[in-house]
Amino acid sequence: MVEVKRISLVRPTIETRFHIDFEWWRHNDRDWRVYLQSFLCAEHQKAYASMDLTATVDWIDPQSAEVQRVDGLQHILISHCAKLSTFITTQTSLVDAVFRLLLSNGNNPLTPVELGMQLNRDATTILKTLSGTRVYKGLRPCPGC
Repeated sequence: MVEVKRISLVRPTIETRFHIDFEWWRHNDRDWRVYLQSFLCAEHQKAYASMDLTATVDWIDPQSAEVQRVDGLQHILISHCAKLSTFITTQTSLVDAVFRLLLSNGNNPLTPVELGMQLNRDATTILKTLSGTRVYKGLRPCPGC
C-alpha cells in the first residue's frame, strides 16, 4: 500500500513551532552536510577539510540531560562554532539566522516569538517568511509540537 503524505492546509500562527525538517532536504535532493560545513568556523573548516564527518556522536542536551545521537558535523557546530559571537550576527540573513539558531539548540522547535526574542528580529516577519509557499532550507512547522 502506498502511503500518501498529506500537507496541512492550516496556516501557521505566531505560536506555531518551527524546526529544520531534514526529510525536506532528502526529498529535495539537497546535501545538508555541504550546507552545514559552510557554517564551520575558520579553525574547524581548516581542521576538518579532508576528514569524513559522517559519524554520529552522543550529545547531551544541557537543559534536559537527554542523550541524543547527533551527526558529528552537527556536534562540532553545536559544541564550538555556534558559541562564537560571529555565528549569528546582525548581518546574518533572517533565514540563515533561524537555521543557525535551531541548529545550535539541537533543532528543538521554536515559535516565531521565541526565535524573534533570541535573534532580536520581528516575530511577525519571521512568521511571514517561514509560512509562505516557499520552504527555505527545510524550515517548516513541526507537526505535533
